Amino acid sequence: MIRLDKFLADAGYGTRSEVKKQLKSGIVSVNEAVCKKPEEKIDPACDVVTVAGKEVVYEAFSYYLFYKPAGCVTAKTDALHKTVMDYFPEIVRKNCSPVGRLDKDTEGVLLITDDGGLNHHLMSPTHHVKKTYYAVLDREVPVSAIQQFAEGVDIGDEKRTLPADLKILGDREAELTISEGRFHQVKRMFASVGCKVTYLKRISMGTLTLGTLEKATYRKLTEQELASLKKEAENKQSSGV
Repeated sequence: MIRLDKFLADAGYGTRSEVKKQLKSGIVSVNEAVCKKPEEKIDPACDVVTVAGKEVVYEAFSYYLFYKPAGCVTAKTDALHKTVMDYFPEIVRKNCSPVGRLDKDTEGVLLITDDGGLNHHLMSPTHHVKKTYYAVLDREVPVSAIQQFAEGVDIGDEKRTLPADLKILGDREAELTISEGRFHQVKRMFASVGCKVTYLKRISMGTLTLGTLEKATYRKLTEQELASLKKEAENKQSSGV
């Protein structure tokens, strides 16, 4: 059982105070009966709650695909800089967190969720899903880097990187797919072959892609996207990757 005001707040209908105003206005019904009591206990699995005639679909967790712009940091809060969570309403900022991290000057795919289990699973060193980045470099990428990255390179850590897939797109453009998430990894890998990254964008994370999503906007994951992401993570666990 859960309080009605918490149920509505968790479902994205505003803060507790905003939800209470909606209840007071009489637009909320429980099993077809108007309910104005925020403390009313309901069972999300059995009771039907509507707001202005529209049924509320309860989700245990929320999952958002965010197109991170450059210039904001990947954190819940920061005293000096705008964060990725500043683009979301208060209820999401309070409950959700970014999965992994993108540098302040890096754009692209970022998953935001309050599913701590999935967050931990995706970020665990043994379960990292593949992530693909589009990079613009300050000079031509040597063709030899394809084989070097495929074998793993020394970027100054105790261990070499895991094998990565490099595609050279042009004189100073490339796509790099990695399956781990070390600090500044993409930039350090290109630096190992004499190239400096001047622009970086993560174009996919597992099965998630930006599609037509505009920069600095977000949307909820579809059921299919979520299922595919979880399946990929589970496959990595079972295969020992």
